[in-house]
Amino acid sequence: MAVTIQQIAEKAGVSRGTVDRALNGRGRIDPDVANRILKIADEMGYVPKHRRNAVRRQYRIGVITQLSKSPFMSEISRGIEDAQKELKNQKIEVLVEAGLSVDTDEQLRAISRLLAEGIDGLAIMPVDDEKIREKLNRISVVKQIPIVTFNTDIGGTHRRTFVGMDNEKSGRAAAGLMGVLTRGSGKILVITGFFGNRVNSMRVDGFVNELKKSYPEMEIAAVQSCFDDADEVERIVVNAMLGAQVINGILIVSAGQSGLDRAFSQLQMDRRPYVVTYDLTPWSRKALAEDKIDFLIDQDGYYQGYHSIWLLANMLQNDIAPHSEYEYTDISIRTKYNI
Repeated sequence: MAVTIQQIAEKAGVSRGTVDRALNGRGRIDPDVANRILKIADEMGYVPKHRRNAVRRQYRIGVITQLSKSPFMSEISRGIEDAQKELKNQKIEVLVEAGLSVDTDEQLRAISRLLAEGIDGLAIMPVDDEKIREKLNRISVVKQIPIVTFNTDIGGTHRRTFVGMDNEKSGRAAAGLMGVLTRGSGKILVITGFFGNRVNSMRVDGFVNELKKSYPEMEIAAVQSCFDDADEVERIVVNAMLGAQVINGILIVSAGQSGLDRAFSQLQMDRRPYVVTYDLTPWSRKALAEDKIDFLIDQDGYYQGYHSIWLLANMLQNDIAPHSEYEYTDISIRTKYNI
């Protein structure tokens, strides 16, 4: 007799709905719970009803990232690796192209290499460029390869869904945090990574728009690009703090945040500016614990990498389409008390 979802639920000690989400990659579920359910289902020999008499074919899913050496990528990469290991047992091979920069030509070459490998689905952190847009549309329309974007999105394409944070909304949340810290007044230095990075731009736009709306007495001292480089962050902060303006707060929406350490050491201030940053990394954990930053906005990178690949796996093997065009992760506010 075929194993049922109810039997798996009883053995796992969870609800039928939780088992359904784990087996089909639907909605939010704790990765550890999902892994346990999948292991139990495999041990019990569970096969979805519509595939019980079907022969499972081999699939290949391509994954393309950006800035793979940046600290914020560690959680995303961990999610990708876990999905890669789990899907190996389901005859799905996950091929990863780890991009080092935000470069159109680099990404186009990565796409071409994956197409040459015969991929059936693509999860990508796209560069927001017309050449990438055209390439992705040809892949999805002509080759009928499903595409999921994660962490960063690109408009005007036929991608199936986006998995990641609502970055404009997170920028507004950052403005609210800074408003609380500064009591709604003062000058704020904003540091972004690459001006061409859509994620960074959306965060800055949300921050600036919310300041104008809710904190009119706060001013933007400058918006400067650090190119995700810690040395550049150090230079920007030191020059701003030694300049004519008094900087009350600093927002960093990109990588390179560790440059704050050297900047503050060099300046030898009695009291540092308030600081809001992004992404839970080894440095940011330590910085929160040591009171070098005040608030951190985390985007659940693990879920982005993990869930994007599982969405494609379910599209290919189970013909299950994503439930919505946008699958936003939580905007998680971290302090030294909840890390």
